[in-house]
Amino acid sequence: MPHRRSVFVVSDRTGITAEMLGHSLLTQFEGMEFRRVTLPFIDSAEKAHAAAEQIRLAAENEHERPIVFSSLVNDEIREAFKLDCALCLDFFEAFISPLEKELGRPSSHTVGKSHSVANFQEYNARIEAVNFSMAHDDGIKPRDLADADVILVGVSRSGKTPTCLYMALQFGIKAANYPLIPEDLGEIKLPAALAPYKHKLFGLTIAAERLAQIRSERKPNSKYASLDNCRFEIGEVEAIFRREGVPYLNTTSKSIEEISSTILHRASLERRVF
Repeated sequence: MPHRRSVFVVSDRTGITAEMLGHSLLTQFEGMEFRRVTLPFIDSAEKAHAAAEQIRLAAENEHERPIVFSSLVNDEIREAFKLDCALCLDFFEAFISPLEKELGRPSSHTVGKSHSVANFQEYNARIEAVNFSMAHDDGIKPRDLADADVILVGVSRSGKTPTCLYMALQFGIKAANYPLIPEDLGEIKLPAALAPYKHKLFGLTIAAERLAQIRSERKPNSKYASLDNCRFEIGEVEAIFRREGVPYLNTTSKSIEEISSTILHRASLERRVF
């Protein structure tokens, strides 16, 4: 049975940054399970002491030191998490102090700088990109494709919609989604609505077996989900990509994060938000 440890993520804001860093570190330890607890918005001494007590209780009950990842700005609040009963990894202390020394100036010690609406221009760019991607899902508004930064094309259920939304939310990229349906296949050419935007296209493909599995969850025992039909559609679409010179990516074994970052790199797109 895999060994299980408690992991606490403590933050004065959302905890997203500490969660991501902590998760990246923990994935390096195979054969272990972790009970993850996120304690966000720890922005007062009272909340800090309550959170520290929760960590102490976990140590007592489990007879093992919990692991604590923290991204706290306030020095007084950070002091509450210098606990002997836990392994406390303070991201702020680990990285900010060397940066202050290298840059020759103190940091602002401002809470919530990385995930806030303080930069309205950047925040609005993120929201506009998300709205654009939602409005241009499944070819709903092909007349507005000129405003897209990238247009993802491929068969139904190949990962276009979640990739578009992720790119919008994480990178501020206006990504449109245009599915190639059976009516678009057979002639090995781009649909007329896409032809003017060939330079913005990026294709997604997927293994036929995986596509059939995904489609079967939505429409079991249908022609749409049959393996033969999936093979046909994928073959036709990949032939279009090759003939038209559309760059494309196989999404079968890739996460949304990997797909999005690959598209950003290969399409030479610059992220607009952080």
